[in-house]
Order: sequence, then C-alpha cells, then structure tokens
Amino acid sequence: MAKVYLFRVRRPAADWEKSGKFRIFGNNVLLPTHFLTNIQHMTGGSPFEQYPLRPGFWDEMISDGSVRPEYRHTFDTLRQLSAEDLHQKDKLAAELFMSQGITFTVYSEDKGIERIFPFDILPRIIRGSEWDLIETGIRQRLQALNLFLSDIYGEQQILKDGVIPAELIASCPQYTRQVHGIRPAHDIHVHIAGIDLIRDADGKYYVLEDNLRTPSGVSYMLENREVTKRLFPDLLSANRVRMVGNYPLLLHQNLLSLATRQIAHPVVVLMTPGVFNSAYYEHTFLARSMGIPLVEGRDLVVDNHKVYMKTTQGLRQVDVIYRRIDDEFLDPLVFKPDSILGVPGLMSAYRKGNVVLVNAVGNGVADDKAVYAYVPDMIRYYLNEEPIISNVPTYQLSDPDAFRHVFDNIGSMVVKKTDQSGGYGMLMGNKTTEEEVIAYRKQVEADPRNFIAQPIIKLSTVPCFLDGRWQPRHVDLRPFALCGPDGIRIVPGGLTRVALREGSLVVNSSQGGGSKDTWIVED
Repeated sequence: MAKVYLFRVRRPAADWEKSGKFRIFGNNVLLPTHFLTNIQHMTGGSPFEQYPLRPGFWDEMISDGSVRPEYRHTFDTLRQLSAEDLHQKDKLAAELFMSQGITFTVYSEDKGIERIFPFDILPRIIRGSEWDLIETGIRQRLQALNLFLSDIYGEQQILKDGVIPAELIASCPQYTRQVHGIRPAHDIHVHIAGIDLIRDADGKYYVLEDNLRTPSGVSYMLENREVTKRLFPDLLSANRVRMVGNYPLLLHQNLLSLATRQIAHPVVVLMTPGVFNSAYYEHTFLARSMGIPLVEGRDLVVDNHKVYMKTTQGLRQVDVIYRRIDDEFLDPLVFKPDSILGVPGLMSAYRKGNVVLVNAVGNGVADDKAVYAYVPDMIRYYLNEEPIISNVPTYQLSDPDAFRHVFDNIGSMVVKKTDQSGGYGMLMGNKTTEEEVIAYRKQVEADPRNFIAQPIIKLSTVPCFLDGRWQPRHVDLRPFALCGPDGIRIVPGGLTRVALREGSLVVNSSQGGGSKDTWIVED
C-alpha cells in the first residue's frame, strides 16, 4: 500500500476530488506520496506534516506553500526528527534553563510567581539583508532620540518650533524636571536601548515601542543562543549565523568608555533593586559576564559629590553605574523620600559629572507612548531624513476627533495607557465585551492624555513546538543597541518574544510569553 499523508485544506473538497486521485475526510485531504511535489517541504514523517498556517498573517518560515530560503537548511534538518526526538530536545532545553535558574516573574497570577523562562527550540531566522535595514533604521532612530533628550532638557527648541506640542511634554509624568540643564557625559542619554519591532501581514517592519530607561531581556537572548548550541551544535555554523555572544564584552567596553576620570581602570558597577526584582536573574548574569560588582543602594555612599563603593579594603570611587533601578528610586533626597533602594546624594554627584548613570535620568519622556507618535517628526527635524522604519499609526485620545474614531472602530483597535508596559493596562478591542469597553472608555474620558490607541497589527507568526506538533504563534523582536562615544553598535539578533497562547498577540514575558533564539544568517 502506498504511503499517504493527511493534510488540512482550505479549498472546497470538490476541487480536490475532480481528478479522482484523492480521498476527502471532512476538511482533510489524503494525498499519495507520488503527488507531493509543490508541498514536498511539508512532509517527512515529522510533526511538520500538518503545520497549520494562519490565513492573513505573514509566516516567517512559509511563503506560498514553500519554505523561505533562510529557513530551508534548518527545516530540512528538523523535518527528519520524529516527535519523540523533538520532545527530548524540548525537555533538554527546559532542564538547561532550570539548571541555570533562568527565571522571570509572571505578574498576571494572583501572586508574583517565579517561573522558568519559556523557550521554543526552533530559532526565528532573519536574512542578513533584512537585518542590515533594521540596523540602519534603529541607528537613525536612536540618533534622533538622543538629540531630542538633549534638546528637551536644554533649549527645548523642538517645542519652540512647534514640532511637538509643549503641553504634551508638560503633562508627561516621565518628564524629569530635576535633571533640566544637566548634560550627561559625552552628551549621550541613551546608552542601552531595546527597540521593539513587529512585522505586519505584508511582512513590513514597524517600531512598536522604544525602551530607553532600563530595557531588559538581553540575558535571555544570550542564554537562548547557548541552549540552541547544545540542542543543534552543527546548525549554527552550517547556517553562518552571526554572533551575539560577545555582547557582555561590548557592553563592558561601552561602559568603560563613558567614564570621565582619566584613569587606566575606571570602576563600573551594576546597581540592582535586589533579589525580589523580576529581572534579578539578568542583573546577576550581566554582572558576572562582565566581571563587575553587583551592588545595591546600601553598598554605595556619596561623599563630597562623589560616589564610593564599600569594600573590605575601604571606600572605592565609582565612575559608572549601570543602574537597573527606576528614576524615582535613585535618590531619596531628590525623588521618593521613602526609597530604600537608592543612594542619598547620588543626584548631586551626577549633576557635578563625577559619576555616569546608564541610562541617563529622565529618558522616560522619550519612550512615553504619547511622545512615541512624534519620533518620525523628530527624525525629520533633527536629521533631515525620512524614517527608515515606520511607527505604528497612533491616535492621541486627548484629541476629540481621534477619540471618536477609535471608539467607533474599537473592534480593530488596541488602547494603551501611556505609563504602562509589559502588556498591562491594554484594551484589545477584538477580544473584549461591550461592558469592558464601556468601563474602559470611562477611564479614558477621565484622563485622555494618559491613553493612546493603535490599529491591531496582525503580528507575523513562526512555528513553535507545542503539544507535540508545530503550531504558529505570534512574535515580536527586541534588538539591543549600545550607544557610546564611538557610535552605536547593535547586536545582530535580539530577543524574539512569542505569544504562547493560541491566537494571542501579547508576547510579554511578564504575562507568560516565551522566547526563541534569533538567527541573522547571510543571504
């Protein structure tokens, strides 16, 4: 008896039965192996046999029934593995993450629960030519954002010229008046950035969000690569995947280059809020990888406008603080007086230029979701260039016309709070009830400045190995950039975040999303 394969089809059964070669079972068609020509990449006795593409979405691996060139070698390797082989690799990946203690806190539970970071074994693969365009676009965007921050805490010329409404900045809760007039070392405000990108149904990239304060996730990018090396040791070299493992070295070099004291060995520390922070694993990972001290606020002291670290040999002056603490907790003498995480007097040392804070204080004004809408205008204003990567169209709900348009078309909109992140505080118009819309609308009416809306973008999908088979799941991408005196360097890859729940567009790890290794391969 000839070997056959069962496929789910979206064409009428009659179309398949005309030739008399096929047997129809409900929505499935039974195909003999000698017919598998155009769809030969979807066979091989593996869980790939019934990979169900989602109509209307850009799939990163499959196009017009064929495997995209960048995926072909990896696909041909994986399709030869049985479901049991893949289960074993999936299990090994979980064990590796468990042994390394790679965790993240899921706040959507009743209580914050520490979980192993979910990881999918199939990498997300991007062609080198596509990546080069992404890299150029991110570099352009960060140049404009740095100029904006220097301007907004200085002469504010962009407001005087009417490019951005002054009331938008005045009402921004992240605009930090305490640092107006402070010029950071080398005039760099954004030293480390994580720019969130999405891809729509046509395969076009958009910037979804700028993370310019304390962006997280780079340790998961690095650990994903290490786990992939263990699972598929030959695939990376065979695909000529660009390297990400040197990120800690590049980060350390960047931090050292920011020091203002003319000494051979500047002192750099990583400042963490402590073990209860959701990203504490990343803090320890990066400090260990760079070989620098991991400190908390109580380990530092300010004397004569200089910051010192307490050591067993006495006080040691600190030049650069890579801080993973939000602005309002940095110095109880300037911000929250009840903060026990910061260092009294830290801002006086910062103002005097005796210590460099990475990232600079006050960056939140540039990644406020309402200000985000004006980044393309910033690029035109400061660089006299057109944006290389577009924004997602954004509606300011303080505008009555925009407000009416959004709620008249709420089924195709997502409404977000401008001061929230991690996927919290959103209203997904296509997955909500009328009662929820009414309640949320009242929140918006009470404080329209604190809300923006965007059309729901059909995020691209990638195959994920779930429940013993390959299933499409939606993804975004967070590349990481380092800005220093020598320019902007972007690690070739980044963190691909995956919405693990079927049909979900929320990829955030803090709400139970997962991640993939991200490969940039030569064309």
